[in-house]
Amino acid sequence: MRYDRWGRLAYEQDAEGNRIPDFSHAGYRNGERPIPHVPVVKTIRPVEGDNTAHIQAALDEVAALPRERRGALLLLPGVYPVAGTLYVRAGGTVLRGTGDGEDPASNTIIKATGNTPKDRDVIVAGGSAGGGWTGEVPGTRTEITTDLVQVGSREFEVASPGSLRPGDNIVITHPCTEEWLKAIDYGGHDVGPAWQVGEHPIIYNRYVREVSGNIVKIDVPVFNHLNRALSPSFLYKWDRAGLVTQVGVERLRVDVEYHGDPEQDEDHAYNAIVLLRTEDSWVRDCTMLHFTQAGVATQETTRATVENCRAVDPVSIVTGGRRYNFNAYVYSQQVLFRDCYAYKARHAFVSNGHSTVSGVVFLRGTSEYALNSSEGHRRWSQGLLFDGHKDIDPHYDYTLGLYNRGRYGTSHGWSAAHSVAWNCDVSTSRLIVQKPPTAQNYAIGCRGTITGDGPFQQPAGYIEGANQPGLVPPSLYQAQFLDRLRP
Repeated sequence: MRYDRWGRLAYEQDAEGNRIPDFSHAGYRNGERPIPHVPVVKTIRPVEGDNTAHIQAALDEVAALPRERRGALLLLPGVYPVAGTLYVRAGGTVLRGTGDGEDPASNTIIKATGNTPKDRDVIVAGGSAGGGWTGEVPGTRTEITTDLVQVGSREFEVASPGSLRPGDNIVITHPCTEEWLKAIDYGGHDVGPAWQVGEHPIIYNRYVREVSGNIVKIDVPVFNHLNRALSPSFLYKWDRAGLVTQVGVERLRVDVEYHGDPEQDEDHAYNAIVLLRTEDSWVRDCTMLHFTQAGVATQETTRATVENCRAVDPVSIVTGGRRYNFNAYVYSQQVLFRDCYAYKARHAFVSNGHSTVSGVVFLRGTSEYALNSSEGHRRWSQGLLFDGHKDIDPHYDYTLGLYNRGRYGTSHGWSAAHSVAWNCDVSTSRLIVQKPPTAQNYAIGCRGTITGDGPFQQPAGYIEGANQPGLVPPSLYQAQFLDRLRP
């Protein structure tokens, strides 16, 4: 990638057609509008004892208002013991505190008590898990007939555009076929169960921008080749059932109560804040402590921003399934984690959602005392960007990975494809970047030990400018964003 003579970004591709994709659509409203400051419509203060019902009743009162009159529920300073889960269910609703510090005189502290039900979430903003984006509007399915839609492409030909119109929310599916699995070496591991037909379709949640004849143009590029010879892809209009839009959590502290050894106790809440089945949602200016798995997790979520948040001091056994401080889980796309900080994580900034996760940007994230690596974690996550990531005092051999994870976990295999580490600093640790079959991963302008030598032997990915100063542009995401908005 380079700037051309007109000052626009120009992308080069290799012999397989691999190229760095455009990550600039990540975030609330694709980054094109700032997160709104929603006016306060109700204010409460803490009561004695469990505050779950107290806060939920206030949230439900806001939710009962007409959509145009909803806004923020403000929790005044103090400690709010919460023994259950708080649900921000209605679009246009924000749960807001007065600050995320430790002093209850001026900050809002959600104290998550107990473990009933076991491994619960403390705050869920959005809807209920709906199994992804499977709600197909009848009569809208059509096959993609372009032989090869290359990574980074925004248009293709379909068999019949039918009723498709600009603004339609569509789902693109690249089935997980025997031919595709064979092309990617069945996930790239020789121990443990091979990936199976149908297990890992590549799925994209997109909007139609333009329909011209049989050509459909979409808003966000695809992050993997759609090769008709390996897997005939198709699309349909999504019914958006259960989707919640314009919800947020702001300016509060979630402190999970625990007892005993912080590297043994797990009798407490699991995730602090979850964005679930949302579009155009956000979490900002929050601190989460003592969770088992995630400070913030996203699931079935598109166009979200997690900004200026701290996920610190997880309490759990130091082993698999735990300490994923900022976690893009299944069906997370166009999610921006910006200026966030993780402490004592196993996987501080991670895609843990396999082939349904793509277009996730970790911008200027800082991981301190890492006990494992930030990474694409398993089974063909695509289009991940670690931009300006920094490790401080790492306590693991490698702390950033776009690589093959082989037999780890549930035969994780190729954990990232068409993904980029840009201007990252892994300190005294290693950054591992390897090349998957049919795809590529990149490490550009990074500092530390930058290598293709991972725990499982595979070809090295594309490495350029390691430990050299003066990378231009210093931020890939910001350069792509500015380039996209230029007339």
